[in-house]
Amino acid sequence: MFKGLSLISILLFSFTANAENWPGEQWPTGPTVAGPAVQALENYAFPLRNDTTREGIRSDALLVIHDGQLVYERYADPTRADTPHLIWSISKSLMATVLGVAYGEGLFKLQDPVVQFYPALEKHPAMTMADLLHWASGLDWQEDYEYAPLKSSVVAMLYTRGHRDMAAFTADHDAYARPGQAFRYSSGDSNLLSAALKAIVGPARYPDYPWTALFEPLGIRGAVWEADATGTFVASSYAYLTARDLARVGLLMARDGRWRERQLLPKAWVDFSREPFARYRANQDEAVPGGHWWLNRAVDGAAQPWPDAPVDTFAALGHWGQAMYVIPSEKLVIVRYGDDRDGSYRHNELLKLALKAFAMKVQP
Repeated sequence: MFKGLSLISILLFSFTANAENWPGEQWPTGPTVAGPAVQALENYAFPLRNDTTREGIRSDALLVIHDGQLVYERYADPTRADTPHLIWSISKSLMATVLGVAYGEGLFKLQDPVVQFYPALEKHPAMTMADLLHWASGLDWQEDYEYAPLKSSVVAMLYTRGHRDMAAFTADHDAYARPGQAFRYSSGDSNLLSAALKAIVGPARYPDYPWTALFEPLGIRGAVWEADATGTFVASSYAYLTARDLARVGLLMARDGRWRERQLLPKAWVDFSREPFARYRANQDEAVPGGHWWLNRAVDGAAQPWPDAPVDTFAALGHWGQAMYVIPSEKLVIVRYGDDRDGSYRHNELLKLALKAFAMKVQP
C-alpha cells in the first residue's frame, strides 16, 4: 500500500487518517446526506407552521454534527444560523458545564455544603452541591407553568415576587424532604447553583466566568446570559446561543470533556453528569436525571425513555421544545430549537428519524 512513499509521507498519511474534526471559527462540513430518511426527518421536524394558533410541531432550527463535522442544518424564519436563540432550561445543563470547569480548578467538591458558598441557605445546612445538581434539594418547590400560575414557584421566581433575587427567593422555601433523598425538578435549584458559583470563583471573576471558563475556549462568540438584579446569572432559563455554538458544548461532552488537546472538564465530572441519580424513582416516558443533564437510561424497572435511541444518549432539554442530544456511540450531536406550545413534539420520534438518516453515515 505504501510502496514508493517516504517515512514522513506515511506518518503524515497516518496522522491525517486518524485526525479528529474540531470546529474553528466555523464548523467543518461533512458529506451532504440526502434521501428518503432525511426527507422523513424534515417532514416530522418542519411541518407547515400555523403562526395564528401555534399548534403542532414548530421547529426553529435543526442541526446535526457527526464526528465533529456539520452534516445537516435547517432553520425556520426568523431564526438563522447566526441567531442567538433562547434555550430556556438548556441553561441548566450549560451552568452545570460551567461549574465543571470550576470543579476542575479544584474550587469545590460535590459533597461540599452549599451554605458555605451561599449563606442564605442557613436553614438548609445539609444541602450539598451534588443535591442541587440532582434536583434533589428537598425544597418544597412547585415547577408549574402556564397551566397553574397561581401556585407556581417558578413563575413567581422569574416574573413576580422573586425576580429581583431568584436565589434568595428559592432559599426561603421550606423543606419537604431531607436533601438528597428525592428528585423534584426545580428551576430554583439551578439558580442556587448560580449563586454558589459567585462565591466559588469570587465576585471579581464571576461576571465573566462563563465566557473565560467555557465560551471562549470553545470558540463561542455570541452567547448572551441574562442576570437578575443581584448580578446572578439566571441559570434556570435565560441563556441564548446559536445552534452552532450550542453544538460545541455537545461535542465537548461527547468527547468526555476534552477540547482539542485540553481537558477542559474533568472526565469524572462528565461521568457524574451522565450517572443516574441513585434515588430517582422512574416515571413513564420521563428522561432520567443525571447531574443537571437528562439520560436515556433504564432505571428502577422502567424502560428506556427513548427506546429508539442508544442507551448512552443524554440530553439538555428546555421549555417549548429546546433540545440538544448527545450520542457518543454514534458520534452525533443534534441541536433542535423550537416554539412548541401543545406538547405534540416527541424526543424519541425525532431521535429515531435522525438516527435513520445520519447514524454511521460518515466513517472516521
